[in-house]
Amino acid sequence: MRVIAVWGVSTLTMLVLAGILPDFQLQSADGDSWTKTAFTAAWGAGAFGLLSALVWPLLVRALLIVPALVLGLLVFFLNGSLLIVALRLIPDGRGAAAPETAVVVAAAMSAVASATSTALAVRDDNAYRRRLSRLAERRRRRSGTPGTDGDGPPGTVFLQLDGVGHDVLARAAADGVMPTVAHWLADPAGHRLTPWRTDWSSQTGASQLGILHGSNHDVPAFRWYEKETGAVMVSSRPASALELQRRAILRTHDGGLLTVDGASRGNLFSGGADQLALVLSMAARRGKGRRSRAGYFAYFTDPANAVRTALSFVAEAGREIGQSTRARIRKETPRIKRGWLYPFIRAFATVVERDVVVAAVIGDMFAGRTAVYADLVAYDEVAHHSGPHGRDARKVLARLDRALALIVKVAEHTPRRYRVVLLSDHGQSPGETFAGAYGLTLKDLVRAGSGLPVPRRAQRTRSGSEARDAVRIALHRPVAAQSEEEHVAATPSDPVVLASGNLGLISFPDIAGRATQEQLDRRHPALLGTLANHPGIGFLLVRSERDGSVVLGRDGARVPVADLTDGQGPLAPFGPGAADAIRRTDTFPHVADVMVNSMYDPETDTVHAFEEQIGSHGGLGGAQSRPFLLWPREMTDPLEVVGEDGAPAAELVGAESVHRVLRHWLREVSGPQVPLRDTRRRTGGRRFGRRAVRGADGTGAPGFPAGGSGRGTDAGTGARG
Repeated sequence: MRVIAVWGVSTLTMLVLAGILPDFQLQSADGDSWTKTAFTAAWGAGAFGLLSALVWPLLVRALLIVPALVLGLLVFFLNGSLLIVALRLIPDGRGAAAPETAVVVAAAMSAVASATSTALAVRDDNAYRRRLSRLAERRRRRSGTPGTDGDGPPGTVFLQLDGVGHDVLARAAADGVMPTVAHWLADPAGHRLTPWRTDWSSQTGASQLGILHGSNHDVPAFRWYEKETGAVMVSSRPASALELQRRAILRTHDGGLLTVDGASRGNLFSGGADQLALVLSMAARRGKGRRSRAGYFAYFTDPANAVRTALSFVAEAGREIGQSTRARIRKETPRIKRGWLYPFIRAFATVVERDVVVAAVIGDMFAGRTAVYADLVAYDEVAHHSGPHGRDARKVLARLDRALALIVKVAEHTPRRYRVVLLSDHGQSPGETFAGAYGLTLKDLVRAGSGLPVPRRAQRTRSGSEARDAVRIALHRPVAAQSEEEHVAATPSDPVVLASGNLGLISFPDIAGRATQEQLDRRHPALLGTLANHPGIGFLLVRSERDGSVVLGRDGARVPVADLTDGQGPLAPFGPGAADAIRRTDTFPHVADVMVNSMYDPETDTVHAFEEQIGSHGGLGGAQSRPFLLWPREMTDPLEVVGEDGAPAAELVGAESVHRVLRHWLREVSGPQVPLRDTRRRTGGRRFGRRAVRGADGTGAPGFPAGGSGRGTDAGTGARG
């Protein structure tokens, strides 16, 4: 009956469009009776529906080789092509449409059919649940997954709202921007909100690796230089993500948080899950089911999904163009150039990635999986370019709340009960960019302070001029005697300067091992002083031959890392935990020769990003280091989990601590996380032998493989940029 109803609505839609659009006809040249025209429309609607059901999945599978952005734009063309084919199947050649008209008609019919089908299913919750349960049951039987029932232990869905800080979430709930979150917080039996503190590297690579795999050791930033290989590691590159995951598994001897019947959706790392979609670390791997775009297949095989997402994609791109134009007209500050490609990147992150990940999570819940971890990156992407507190970012939060409400509603119809945990990996701190405030980049400043050539625009800035003068003074050369074009001879290799939000990393490839303050002073006598005394820089971390690692600040401040104290000296503005975070990073093998943290103003809560971002994260300073954990009250308090000697901890510190909490929550309802079968899996082209899995008491239980149960892979993977 539902199919007949959708067919009828589609037929009526086709008749209406034929009457409106001049290039779309359902009659012969001599005209037809009303009944004949209606029969023609019904035939065309039926043929289009049948082609959409049978041919569309094959087209999408064939087009997995194209980039995801291109696939989204091809949706309209493919749907229009199917309509043209359907019209040609009408007897006597009564159906015809111009190609551009066919695109419009096909999109309208798919949208109307989807809305009708959804409305009919919503009106009958029991039928809706039975239908989806049957689909999930067939999927379980095909994959060999054990079934579940409502009386068993609950499953857990971890939803990561990328970049949403604790205070941003609390404010959005209080202001009614996120009503689902507000309801949870107001309900005495609902959820509790707890902040946690990131490591020095307050970014997704370090945080999510620690959360999913229990270790983010030796991840000093989002990108860093490794001298022994000459490679730049970037957390958003598939090969780098895979290597980081491999290193974490080697260090912990554990596959990750999701090794038992887990699913990883939209993440940088797998967490040891068998069911994968849009997981960056797996995009570097080859083989059946692991192509980087295969994760889109399950979603885009439904033409209605494809059309709805494509329409939203175009609308979001247009919204970004309008918002950036309005910001330029109003001369809003701070503001950055977003570029012609950014509207499409934003639309992908806020529409395509969100829709695919939410659909995958819903599928996991109907399949009854034990643990699901999904990352929604929409807010983080928009806040980087529009600011974390702007109107654009708040609208994204409202749409994320609607996605959350959908998942909560679906949980009422799943074969097992689900606990939904909301968390973030970091926050964002606002502020004008370093280049916007001072007219030159960190790389320009480093080169000027090293006596190396810099662009003319940087030479003309006050910072660039002061740096060049400092070099001449340090080398005992008269300032006035030097021409504008004179530069001190370059060292054998230029420094590598990388940025991760408001954290900068400077490495000297020609100095073996970690460079010392004394070595740098001999080579570039003005460099460290130029950086430490710059108003846009808060402090530096560098190793000293005499005193071990030291933190350098303005006016000659120099404090050994062992003697660092929160709230004093160069760390005065940065709040609690800064000293411990620096001490931990200082032990990393790949810490840069010079670690540079931008200034932080506690009164305005602003930093200066070394990248083109007016909302940034990556270092110390303000809201970026204060993400949140929103958890059902039935779960153990996180501070009790990480506390010692039976006493709760004062605060939750570091991504590895969050991993301990999430693992405890999984264990308290399901027992120790032990993989189901002893199989071997490859990670990054290297075979891992038998490994230890941590039991409930934290001890190792030998004999299980890295990466989990070894059961079949789901929708595949995709790359995030």
